[in-house]
Amino acid sequence: MKDELTCISCRKKITNTDGAVSFNCPKCKEKIIRCGHCRSIAAKYICKCGFSGPV
Repeated sequence: MKDELTCISCRKKITNTDGAVSFNCPKCKEKIIRCGHCRSIAAKYICKCGFSGPV
């Protein structure tokens, strides 16, 4: 079974949610996953490498 994708900000599962996005960290290229809610409220996230956003 695959690991379920979770939001980096709130840690909720993003399976079948509207507005979710995944992208590579600009600094280390690690995959960052965000849910639509955290994106809409501009919730802060911190990558494993220390990069933080949103910028």
